[in-house]
Amino acid sequence: MSSSEAFVQFKNVQKSYDGETLVVKNLNLDIQEGEFLTMLGPSGSGKTTCLLMLAGFETSTHGEIILNGKPINNVPPHKRNIGMVFQNYALFPHMTVKENLAFPLKVRKLPNSEIESKIKRALGMVQLEGFQNRRPMQLSGGQQQRVAVARALVFEPSLVLMDEPLGALDKQLREQMQYEIKHIHENLGVTIVYVTHDQSEALTMSNRIAVFNDGIIQQLASPEQLYEAPENAFVAQFIGENNTLRGKVSDMNGTTCKVTLENGQSVDALAVNVDSVGAETSISLRPERVFINPKKNSCKNLVEAQVLELIYLGDHIRSRVNVCGHDDFIIKVPNSADHTQLKPGDSVQVGWHVEDARALDMHAA
Repeated sequence: MSSSEAFVQFKNVQKSYDGETLVVKNLNLDIQEGEFLTMLGPSGSGKTTCLLMLAGFETSTHGEIILNGKPINNVPPHKRNIGMVFQNYALFPHMTVKENLAFPLKVRKLPNSEIESKIKRALGMVQLEGFQNRRPMQLSGGQQQRVAVARALVFEPSLVLMDEPLGALDKQLREQMQYEIKHIHENLGVTIVYVTHDQSEALTMSNRIAVFNDGIIQQLASPEQLYEAPENAFVAQFIGENNTLRGKVSDMNGTTCKVTLENGQSVDALAVNVDSVGAETSISLRPERVFINPKKNSCKNLVEAQVLELIYLGDHIRSRVNVCGHDDFIIKVPNSADHTQLKPGDSVQVGWHVEDARALDMHAA
């Protein structure tokens, strides 16, 4: 699908609240119809501001936002036909569940028979049949959030925006709701733009994730691509757990490079975000891609290490080791008989494959 066919387009969008500092810097982003796109980033990175501009609650300082082929910069929020779900649910406390769901339909002047059928369908989607006569205070947090989702979907909008909708729920309920929203999206095919700072939530639910930092998209990719192939040190650190080794590029060889680490040892890595010999770099390594005492000749990169701490976590043992002077190097060791003999203080060799080490920029390392 070409850019001109994208369902939502941000074109050179900027936002400043004080006329000086740009909270969003020259954003260009295409969102396809039916996509589940998550804007992910730390607080203050610009992700919520982008969502509010798309909803119409904030106006852009510069640039254009296009929805379904039409510019919407000057269209008021209630005329954009967009569903919204907030963290605080924003339900009317004096209304029943049914009345809350009927509200956006009555505003649109739908006939009563259609209102009834749409409410029934929406309650079925969020598995709350039989709850239509309860008021929000008679519902649990998870049930209230489901009503909020149902209200955002009841008038069958083409686009639904969700701003940290699960932030107030406990861990177990949050994870359950992640799958429910994901399945609703799959069943309806509605376009969802979702904002969160929780990377596991983003990885679970999204088709694509835009990682924001400092008002700029650092990387836009599928969950798998972001985790397996981060393009810079910020993304590597922000998505999943990551080990970082600093050094200087001592040789470049096509797609790989040799890096001399701070302790003088040389290792090989993929040359992802380095451009020349002598450049400072940080190597990104996922904890599950590092091996303790690997089989002979199985890893090109081998370094001496000392086991500092072992934490039993059921399916794996989280091993903290000293590698090349770093005390915070983590290795996730599968819980198998081979590794039950490890203990703190042991000297070991650790190794990893060249393709699992990514030489990135020094920023955020």
